[in-house]
Amino acid sequence: MSVKRTKLNPLTNMVKQICTHSGSFHADESLAVYMLRLLPEYKDAKVVRSREPAQWEESDIVVDVGAKYDGVKFFDHHHREFMETFSDEHKTKLSSAGLVFKHFGRDIIRNVLAKSDLTEENLNILYKRVYEHFIEALDANDNGINKYDGLKELHVEPKFNDKAISIPGIISGMNPNWNDDCSAEAFDKHFFKASDFIGATFVNLVKGYGESWLPAKSIVLEAVKDRLNADASGKIVILPQFCPWKEHLYEIEKELGIENQIEFVLFEDSGKSWRVSTVPVSSTSFQFRKGLPEVLRGLRDDVLSEKSGVPDCIFIHAAGFIGGAKTKESAYRLAKMSL
Repeated sequence: MSVKRTKLNPLTNMVKQICTHSGSFHADESLAVYMLRLLPEYKDAKVVRSREPAQWEESDIVVDVGAKYDGVKFFDHHHREFMETFSDEHKTKLSSAGLVFKHFGRDIIRNVLAKSDLTEENLNILYKRVYEHFIEALDANDNGINKYDGLKELHVEPKFNDKAISIPGIISGMNPNWNDDCSAEAFDKHFFKASDFIGATFVNLVKGYGESWLPAKSIVLEAVKDRLNADASGKIVILPQFCPWKEHLYEIEKELGIENQIEFVLFEDSGKSWRVSTVPVSSTSFQFRKGLPEVLRGLRDDVLSEKSGVPDCIFIHAAGFIGGAKTKESAYRLAKMSL
C-alpha cells in the first residue's frame, strides 16, 4: 500500500482517497489516477494501491480493481459482464483510463485548459478528439483488442517490433525487474513515476489540441471563405500564417458543402519563404487530389525557375506533393500552373 500527497483540502478539511490495485501496473490505471488528480476535488487526494476490499470501501473512488463499475465510485473493467464503450459509435471496450475519461473527461479538459475560453462546442470537440487520438488506443491495448480486424488470419509478419517504444510498453517497462527490489513499496514508487510520465504526456496532448490545433480552425475557415479572392477557380487557399490545416480543411469543406474542391494550400514557412502544398485525399494519405507538374518534380533553384518560367523558385519535391518559392507570388504561380 502507498500514499502520495496527503495535503488536506482547505475547503472540507478532509482527504479524498483514490484506490487502485497493488503490484504490477499498466498504462490504463497509471493514467486514470493521474487524470483524477487533475480535478479540484482529487487534487490533493491520497492514493492507495491495494487489493484489499476494506481499502476499496474506505476510498472515495476505486479504479482498475474491485470487479465493479457503477460510474460513481467503482471504475473497473475486468468483470465478465463488462462491455462499456465510450459512446454508441465506438466499439472499443473501455479500460480504467477510458472509464475515468468518459465520466470526468470534460471537467479534466476544462481544468487543463483553464486559461482558455472554451465554448461548449469546442469542449465537446476536444472531448471526442482526445479520446479517439489517445485514450482509445490505451483501452484497446489493455483489453487485448487488435487494431486491424482479421490481421492474425492474414498471417502478416511485422517488419520490426515497436512494443518497447509504445506508451503501454514504456509503462510496462517501468515496473521493477524480477531481480530488483520487488517489495510493495518499490512497486508503488515505480507506479507513481509511471503515472507522472503518462500523465504529463496526456496534459501536453490536451494543451496541444486546445491551445494550438483548435485555434487553427478559425484561421483555415477564414482562408477557405476568402479563396475566391485568392483565385477565381476556388481551388487555391492562401493561409495568412502557417497552422495545422489538413484535418480542419476536410471538416470545413464538409460544413460548407465544397468537398474535394480545394487542391492547393499556400502558407509562409518559418524561413520566410512560401510553400505550396497539395491537398491529400485524406489527412494521413500520401496521395493527393492534384499534384505539382510532373516535368518540374525534383528540380531546384535556378533550374526550376528556368524550366517553369517562375522566378525565385526553391524546389518541387520529387513526389510532387509540395514545393517552395521565395515569395507568395511565385508560390501562387506554381499552384496556378498546376491546375
